[in-house]
Amino acid sequence: MIFNLSPIFGLVPLVIYIILSFKDINPVLNVAISVILSAILTKQPFSSFGGVLAESLGSFLGMIGFIIMLGSGLGAILQKTGVAEYLVKSLMKKIGVNNEKKAILATMISSMVLVSLLGTLAGANAIIAPIIIPLVAVIGITPSTVATIFLGAGLTGMFVGPYTPQVVTIMGLTGLGYGQYILEVGIPLAILVLVITYIFANRIQKKTKGIYAYENVEKAEENYEAKQETKRATLAFILSMIALIVYGITLQSGASYAILVIVLSAIITGLVGKLKINDLIETFIKGSSRMMWLFIMFILFNPFINFIAEAGSFEALVSLLKPLLKSQNKVIFSLVTTLTGIFGVGGAATADNIVMNNMFKLLVKDLSISPSLWALILLVSGQITSFAYPEADMIGQMGLARSKDMKNLVKYGITVTACSVILVMVRALFD
Repeated sequence: MIFNLSPIFGLVPLVIYIILSFKDINPVLNVAISVILSAILTKQPFSSFGGVLAESLGSFLGMIGFIIMLGSGLGAILQKTGVAEYLVKSLMKKIGVNNEKKAILATMISSMVLVSLLGTLAGANAIIAPIIIPLVAVIGITPSTVATIFLGAGLTGMFVGPYTPQVVTIMGLTGLGYGQYILEVGIPLAILVLVITYIFANRIQKKTKGIYAYENVEKAEENYEAKQETKRATLAFILSMIALIVYGITLQSGASYAILVIVLSAIITGLVGKLKINDLIETFIKGSSRMMWLFIMFILFNPFINFIAEAGSFEALVSLLKPLLKSQNKVIFSLVTTLTGIFGVGGAATADNIVMNNMFKLLVKDLSISPSLWALILLVSGQITSFAYPEADMIGQMGLARSKDMKNLVKYGITVTACSVILVMVRALFD
């Protein structure tokens, strides 16, 4: 450490990063500032920084950023081939959107499915919003209701998708396989959030009907009929995803397998959808480029965390926290860490998980916290932040739903947050 400061001062850049996460500042700039500060504090030689970044390209965080980029590319292929529209409209038709409850249910399923497949909340809901809104507006579903669904059901897709960034991150950090993760972590939280979402969506619909309504909405295409190549591409996409996911789970493939799943399914879908190979590649690259900022952010984030860890700052933090947790009570530990993750660590959910894991992994080991409990804590601390207060995800889903009703969305979010924390505490009782 510079000036022989105590290792605990190595956490100063992390504190600055957290503070800036709540400000209107570009996330990449935030991490860049933080990594430079941590490099100065920990006396990293300037000449080695290029090598550090090169090494970061092959890191776990670098891989996660790359997976996110590829997922965005897959989304572009699904849009270009018409698969996304056909999937959503088929789901809506299958459920039969002829009353409010069915419209709510159909929107929930559509959002959850597409988010879980693409691994991006904003990207998936941006695709389905112009498809779904004209369909549900006719039934009288309000923008407030759609915003609630987009946030709740969409984020639930992030909990359960086998290759969503946070699921991949959590499995990598805890060593859980997807089967154990989904049964012990993903499904319990997903059920909780889905039930709350459905209840609140119906309540908000009753409260806001006649107060808020969609105006100047494009008319839904009544005689929509997908092209044969679109139908074939959709079938190819579904079958390739199922086959690759089942194969990966059977082999207990690691996080990097997600790269193969996304790339192969994109190629198969594009080719069956009659995209020319040049068009397919250009569409995929253009779609991926939308997430380039996040990839760069993760490349910078890796040395940022490593510099702090190498300085012994996380160990110093654990030493300070140990007296507070001397009761060795798993419930107290779970409560403290979950609330820290939700309210104390901002930024992308995957980055939140990396920070949390580095901060508390020694205590996790000392207290014999099971991998599944720690995975649940990481999932809640990373994703439930989006429900806890108005931030990018919440505001983004309001925008996609064309809603201006923040009040009802915040009430819903607080309920989800409280119930999720209770779920963690109950789970800790049986750990």
